[in-house]
Amino acid sequence: MTSPDCFHCGEPADGEPPITLELDGSTRHFCCQGCKAVCLTIHQEGLTGFYDIRTRNAVTPKTLTTAEVNRLRELDHPLVQESFVSPVKGGQEAQLLIGGITCAACIWLLENHMAQQPGVVSFSVNHTTQRARLVWAPDQARLSDLLIAIQQLGYSARPYQADEAEQTLKAEQRSMLIRVAVAGIGSFQSMMLAFPLYFELVNDLSPGFVSFFRWFSLLVATPVVFYSARPFFRNAKRDILSRHLTMDVPVAIAIGLAYLASAWVTVVGGDEVYFESVCMFTFFLLLGRYIELQARYRAGLTGNALAGFQPSVATLVTGDSTDVVPAHNVRPGDVIRVRPGETLPVDGQILSGHSTLNEAALTGEYLPETRHPGDRVHAGSINGEHPLDIRVEQAGAQTRLSGILRILDRVQSEKPRIARMADRMAGKFVGRVLILAPVVWIGWWWAGADNAFDITLSVLVVTCPCALSLATPTAITSATVRLRRLGFLPTRGHTLESMNSIDTVVFDKTGTLTRGELTLVATRITGSLDEKTCLALAAGLEAHSEHPIAKVFRHRRAASVENVENHLGGGLSGLFGDTEVFIGHQGFVAERVSAPAPEIVQQQGMTVWLASNREWLACFTLDDQPRDDARAAIETLQAAGIRTLLLSGDRSGHVALIAERLGIDEAIGQASPEDKLSVLERLKAEGRQIMMVGDGLNDLPSMAGAGISVAMGSASDLTQLKADAVLLNGQLLQLVEALQTSRQTRAIIRQNLWWALGYNVCALPLAAAGMVPPWLAAIGMSLSSLVVVLNALRLGRTRGRAHPDKPPVGVEALS
Repeated sequence: MTSPDCFHCGEPADGEPPITLELDGSTRHFCCQGCKAVCLTIHQEGLTGFYDIRTRNAVTPKTLTTAEVNRLRELDHPLVQESFVSPVKGGQEAQLLIGGITCAACIWLLENHMAQQPGVVSFSVNHTTQRARLVWAPDQARLSDLLIAIQQLGYSARPYQADEAEQTLKAEQRSMLIRVAVAGIGSFQSMMLAFPLYFELVNDLSPGFVSFFRWFSLLVATPVVFYSARPFFRNAKRDILSRHLTMDVPVAIAIGLAYLASAWVTVVGGDEVYFESVCMFTFFLLLGRYIELQARYRAGLTGNALAGFQPSVATLVTGDSTDVVPAHNVRPGDVIRVRPGETLPVDGQILSGHSTLNEAALTGEYLPETRHPGDRVHAGSINGEHPLDIRVEQAGAQTRLSGILRILDRVQSEKPRIARMADRMAGKFVGRVLILAPVVWIGWWWAGADNAFDITLSVLVVTCPCALSLATPTAITSATVRLRRLGFLPTRGHTLESMNSIDTVVFDKTGTLTRGELTLVATRITGSLDEKTCLALAAGLEAHSEHPIAKVFRHRRAASVENVENHLGGGLSGLFGDTEVFIGHQGFVAERVSAPAPEIVQQQGMTVWLASNREWLACFTLDDQPRDDARAAIETLQAAGIRTLLLSGDRSGHVALIAERLGIDEAIGQASPEDKLSVLERLKAEGRQIMMVGDGLNDLPSMAGAGISVAMGSASDLTQLKADAVLLNGQLLQLVEALQTSRQTRAIIRQNLWWALGYNVCALPLAAAGMVPPWLAAIGMSLSSLVVVLNALRLGRTRGRAHPDKPPVGVEALS
């Protein structure tokens, strides 16, 4: 039995299982999900008459071989998906590497095509790194079906792997460099032959010599056109078949027409050849794209380096033996061993071992942090001095590092309003140029000009909107990479754009302006033992407690205290030699000591008492201290004209004290979540643009009511998920740097757009007037793109790390 033909394109619909759709009471068969989606869209738009009046079948998508389809089907296996797929709200999320993208119009085509596929929740592509984020409902579509839909457009799609992506970038870089070299050699050779004729440097050339020069130029230009310019023709063919215009369409038309016309004149005879213009146009366009590729390569290396911090193998501990296994085979509950110098492949909890960890991949903080048994650690951290045994909690795509990578991809692919406007302008510009070029040729031909073809060629070349398409994505990627290095991670595409207008920063207190943990502020000795012994006794008793107070003494040298008992709500008791010792609040200790309590002047904070059964030994004052850079950050914000406000649910006295110590403009304490939201609404009514910085679940309502919400790196997962940005390293001074970067990004995007628009507005009439030869048009177009890329790359430069006592360099830019 023969298979039915596709209702949309007429190709054999022999898929298994069959791809069908019920339309008007009939079952229609399709060869692929792409044809089915297009047919469904036609019917939903009320254009059912299309199939009655069409004169031929629709354009056939790119046909995949059986081997290609089978390779994509392998990606549906759950074990294969563990390394690049993670569950998210609404379905599954996959990170993909897309090949064949040349400009923003390609991304528009891909995103709109994928939006029509059944089961796709969202699909976005990062122009700079060419990585895509796909979220789909697995009960409605298989991953392989969606990848096939991408391949049928003429692009390639495969799972993103950091090492493979870097190899792909390197291969693309080598290939582009060879194409540039071939085009460059061809340009120099053809210009050596063309310049003497252009400027009449050689007189009285015989027709034979002129013919020889032309044939030699044809020989030189042919490899440039058929090798160096091949990607332009391939992409243009793809775009024409998909009925969507990109920059490669006018580029391919210009190169093809100029080469064919010159070859015709060389063979048949005529006045002008354009081999030097063809070679120079190809060379300068490839050179511009090579520089763009270099920028993309550096941005890709940043992401790949971050992903590369998560090793592919782990040392699994089983009893007394160890075994090296793939990291994605490790499961929660397993125990792994990380030796000095190795990178943690999982998130987990330290079971045994003391060491320092470099967590720069996660927080941007280059100084190592000391970690002990019981502490939680994350993938991407580098172990320092001693081996660590870690119980696995999250592995593979579920680690915090993987989450940061997914956020980075999402932010770089989400386009702010100004970027979407530039994409629309570039797409419309290509269509206008393709209409204008033949009009210019007809006008000059009608006027009897001999150089009508030259002028038309210049119009096609000079108006290619490369700079317009590159104006925003390169700037956004550079800015995001720069902020990530500083430890400030935007989680929404609008964050950079929205931070431009911030004039008020509202802080929570605990965990935001303060460390969020108790520290030992003062020790007062009231007995016969010295301070060192008292601290050792306190550490020996608290080693048997899980109370937050115990963390204050946990890492101090502990005395040997035996028979420790935990008295719920009171404190701890134990034996130090033959002496019974106690630690806890004053009432608990007073019940167990025969001597009267000493008089101590009460200070701000919590007091913990240490005593023996005969005497009071010491009084420890604990308090939550401000962060080291909190005052410098507040002063820097105020110097830039930004108002600061402390909004906390803690008791008013402590809130006022912290505000006074840090120099905050206004402080409000004992505020419930509803009170915080009403304060923000009042500020909004005053016309304030607000950034809210917090770390607790009780901050979520107020953070949602702010223009920009920033969660501290120590915040709960839910708080970070709802925030517009995460301050990974907890350094408040980076808020200032982030605000400054936002303003610089806006300025650079505007500069790029004005340059790109100004160049095209000025160059188009000059080219149409015949004042720009084709070779000069090629140089102008390429230089325009180069200016835009280099200007955007300025954002990637990270200045020296700010000192807590000194505001960042360039803070005047905030004013």
